[in-house]
Amino acid sequence: MGVGSTLSQRARLIFFWALEETNFIVTGLTACTILYTRSSAIVYFALGAVVCSRVVKLMKKVLRQPRPVNPLPGHQKGDYGMPSTHSGVISYYAAYSILACKYLPIHSSLPDTPLTRVLALLVIIPWAATIAISRIWLGHHTWQQVTVGCSLGIMFTPIWFLLWTRVAHVYGEQLEQAILGP
Repeated sequence: MGVGSTLSQRARLIFFWALEETNFIVTGLTACTILYTRSSAIVYFALGAVVCSRVVKLMKKVLRQPRPVNPLPGHQKGDYGMPSTHSGVISYYAAYSILACKYLPIHSSLPDTPLTRVLALLVIIPWAATIAISRIWLGHHTWQQVTVGCSLGIMFTPIWFLLWTRVAHVYGEQLEQAILGP
């Protein structure tokens, strides 16, 4: 095996490891974003991901559809598969990000340029699609389970977004001012 082949194999292992560990990576990056921006809007967004996850998990308990048999030894998940929680939550991330980039002001801790909005979406949307599809590649879900998960995440998004824009943003701004000052 040549050096290029070994590097390619290593890159593939890292890629699949990252896909397998998306819950920790996405949660960690979200936490870092909250700590960096200290934005109540991003805290609210993250809370929405948790609520979306709970809604999808509740649907799992109601539907009780098993996961596909994973061909890799030791990789079979023990809970139900319909709908995919990862797909639901990452679809919420992508859909909420689209709405936020379109309708919400850029937080003062970030550069206020149109490029900020575009770059965020150029990273988030393909990443979200890759994570959702990876649930099938990794043998954790069927395409139907991923599709229903994505649909639930996308349907949850406008409800959560409207709650922020119509009501919760006022309390978020007050909280930010109380903690961080004017």
